[in-house]
Parts: sequence; C-alpha cells; structure tokens
Amino acid sequence: MELRHLRYFLMVAREGTISGAAAALHVSQPSLSRQMQELERDLGVRLFDRGSRRVTLTEPGMRLRRRAEEIVDLVGRTEDEFRLTADTLAGEVRIGGGETPAMGLLADVIAGFVETYPLVRFSLFSGNAESVSERLDSGRVDFGVFIGHADLSRYEFLQLPACDRWGAFMREDDPLAELERVTPSELANRSLILSEQASREMGAWFHRDLEDLDVVATYNLLYNAALFARRGIGVVISLEGIVDTSEGSGLAFRPLEPVISADVFIAWKRYQSFSPAAEAFLGEIRARWGA
Repeated sequence: MELRHLRYFLMVAREGTISGAAAALHVSQPSLSRQMQELERDLGVRLFDRGSRRVTLTEPGMRLRRRAEEIVDLVGRTEDEFRLTADTLAGEVRIGGGETPAMGLLADVIAGFVETYPLVRFSLFSGNAESVSERLDSGRVDFGVFIGHADLSRYEFLQLPACDRWGAFMREDDPLAELERVTPSELANRSLILSEQASREMGAWFHRDLEDLDVVATYNLLYNAALFARRGIGVVISLEGIVDTSEGSGLAFRPLEPVISADVFIAWKRYQSFSPAAEAFLGEIRARWGA
C-alpha cells in the first residue's frame, strides 16, 4: 500500500466518482480505476460499492478513510517540519477543544506568539471531549482543551486559571428569566436541551436519572442549541459566556443553584514528538501557567 494510493483513494471518496477524482488528480480514469483495484487487492477487502453513476464507500472503505486521513495528514505535517530552516520558526499548531470562554486565555497567548513568530499558523477544532481525545491520540491535534471531569490520566496537562459556570439558557421572555438562579425543581418539568457533557454533569445535580427528564434535543455545539432555545423548544443547559445573552439577543442566562462549576485544562500526549512550532507554543503555555 503506497501513500499515493491513499491520496487517490481519499479523492475518490470525496468526489464520489472515479471520473471526477481522475479530473481533480490530473490522471486518466482507467489508471485511477486500476490503482483503486490494486489497493483493494492489497488490503483484501472491497472498498467501494460501484453504482451506475457514483461509488460509495463500504464499511471497510469508511474505516480506511478515517485512517488514510490521519496518515496523509501526518505525512504532510512531517514534510512541512523538515522544510524549516534553522533560524525560521514556521508551521502549524493544532488545538482542539470544547466551547468555553477560557479559550480567550489561549487567544491571548496566541496573539503574542504570532506577533513573535509571524510564520506560525494555528488551526482550531471544536468538539466534545471524546472527539478531541480521538484527534489528540491520533496526532491530528497537538493540544486539547478539556472542561470539567474529563479523563486526563494518559496525558500531560496544565490547569488554566479559569472556572466555567453551568447554567440555563432560555428565551428572554421565559418565566425562568425572572429568577436570579435556577434550581432542579424549577427545571424538573421543563423541556431540556443537553449536550453529552451536560448529561454527565447534571445527573447528580438533579438527584434523579436523566431518563426521567424531558430531554427534547441534544447538541454538540451551543450555537445551534441556542437557536432552539430562541424558538422556545426547550431550556439549554450549558456553560456561561459562550453565546450572546445581552438585552435584545432573545436569550437569557441564569446560573444553576446549587452552583456547578467546571475547571479547564490544556493537555497533550505524553512523550509527544512535537513540531518546532508546537514545541515553542508549549514553552509559552508552560511559562504562563506553570511547569
């Protein structure tokens, strides 16, 4: 199995047709078809279901797509690192994390970093703890930002000087918006919109099984959940400070009572071989927040 075959395979998966992929790659259609057949023979599996107009990935094809994306990405990053000169710091630093106001702390560090090293670029990935861990483990991000009770036992990490507060987002004309704080009893009979992280945190706070609550929707990123809240579909449980709740925004935020807060951490793989740019950035965050 050659790297070229993986790149060609990813193009076919993206385009959905051999002809479209061949045009994008500037190779002949028969040549591309032959190389995809060779890849299937090498792996001993059928990667595509070939229809009259389009090809779709089989289950082994979808597995290979995930692995191929990681391999091609890592090869590209390695090539970029070795193009650096000894006196020029360049490259890309990749950070994954959940939605949290604590990202502003990293933004402050990054602002100074790119001023000092203008050839360095940053790539941000937003996702839940599971997706960030997956990318961190596979090397697709250099650093992960985790909120609350994430399992960091297999990583090195630093705690950021931030503590996020959990609360409820609702329409600004909702009766809950007239309260200073929201208690479990006031949410017990309301339609709720929860993230996976909120589901983990809220069971103990409600003192009841989440199956007994009226969870009308779940979400990954808060922006879309906020649209649901503005439509009155349900009350969103999330962290404070991520979406606009100022007057006229259509939303209000009320903290939970008893208070639930979440610590924030930045983590990286143990014994990680960093790129020069990522190594320099790690030095900045260590200098800022401790060894």
